[in-house]
Amino acid sequence: MLPADPGTRSIARDLLARVEDLPIISPHGHVEASMLELDTPFPDPATLLVSPDHYVTRLIHASGVPLERLRVGGGTAVEPREAWREFAKAWPLFDGTASGYWMRDSFEHVFALSAEPSAENSDALFDELDAKLKSPAFRPRQLFEDFNIEVLATTDDPLDDLAAHAAIAKDPNFTGRVVPTFRPDAYIKFAAAGWTERVQQLVDSAGDGLAGYAGYIRAMENRRQYFVEHGAVSSDHGSRTAMTLRLGETTAAELFEKARHGKASDADADIFEAHMMYQMARMAVADGLVMTLHPGVFRNHHTASFNKFGVDTGHDIPFPVSYTEALRPMLEDFGTAPGFHFIPFTIDETVFSREIAPLAGFYPSVFIGAPWWFLDAPDAMLRFRSAVTETAGFSRSSGFIDDTRAFCSIPARHNTSRRIEASFLARLVAERRVSEARAHEIIIDIVDAAPRRAFKL
Repeated sequence: MLPADPGTRSIARDLLARVEDLPIISPHGHVEASMLELDTPFPDPATLLVSPDHYVTRLIHASGVPLERLRVGGGTAVEPREAWREFAKAWPLFDGTASGYWMRDSFEHVFALSAEPSAENSDALFDELDAKLKSPAFRPRQLFEDFNIEVLATTDDPLDDLAAHAAIAKDPNFTGRVVPTFRPDAYIKFAAAGWTERVQQLVDSAGDGLAGYAGYIRAMENRRQYFVEHGAVSSDHGSRTAMTLRLGETTAAELFEKARHGKASDADADIFEAHMMYQMARMAVADGLVMTLHPGVFRNHHTASFNKFGVDTGHDIPFPVSYTEALRPMLEDFGTAPGFHFIPFTIDETVFSREIAPLAGFYPSVFIGAPWWFLDAPDAMLRFRSAVTETAGFSRSSGFIDDTRAFCSIPARHNTSRRIEASFLARLVAERRVSEARAHEIIIDIVDAAPRRAFKL
């Protein structure tokens, strides 16, 4: 990951040494809090490392292997060892990919595997990993400590009672910080399965006796406050587009009622979602939660796979997104509001230099979201840093976001980011664009201070 030129590589190594052992701050991800609360031993290697990782299963599926052969449980008949054999046989497919790097790093530095996977050694590696996963050294809490994680954020349903988070916070034997994140997508998107029933449950449980749209908004406010009281620092929104709109209360209520009666169109759904992104910003100004936005993904692109396997199974595909006009209604009213922090992410890297960096270079509320999903890969990270720095400098970024469900890949992902930052800064030092002393200050700020600043940690 470091520069090939020996002189620049030497500078990069010195920079990396400043941050390589700093604690991991992970303010956005998808690890389950209950895993750390209960300290439950991990399952077999395939169930842990293959089946839930859509980065992995999608590429193997593209080579012609049915998802049924890769997904343990969930109604499929494949045995863990069989799924692992499919993965081991497909291991060469991951050469040059970010997934291959993370898994190779995990195999070497977390599990100390004796060899890389192959069709020939599949069963032997399965047994080697399985034995390690059964040992106390590989329990979730021990790995949390070994990984040097200081803060880990989960992603949670608005009606989650957050009992696991409360138990972790009260446990004197666990010293890490695990915080919930308010994720209301399923209560905002009209097309979400069970939206009407789910919204009614929300209003009934937290709407202070109000009905309809008024109760819905009050319930959102109340549940956000509940999350704040349980340690949350942010809300996360996987909107279809980046559009924000300020609708009148009557218009918003009419759209809400259309959806409840099954009469809302796709256009209605987009308009209501845009209005709710504005409302989430308004609430963030009041309650202090950092607002993160993850738009621009066509979710569940292959209907047959979605119907059979559900969400997050590898067929979510990016599409172009525009931010400048889309965010203006929200930023007009809240972009300079004291204490408001807004972090837009993108998978459309053409907007980094054209839109997101200029927005962050003016609005004190806007921080640049780190490379996300298909872009959290070494070359894309370098392109990101080059694209945003000349316009917005180093201080306006969110810090690295691993956004992972794969707990054991967290240190590999953060290590990748730190190496890329060292590589980029080393080039600036070698070209006399930044002094070496200043570069040592900058890399500490990027790795450690930036996520604390952006997420109010």
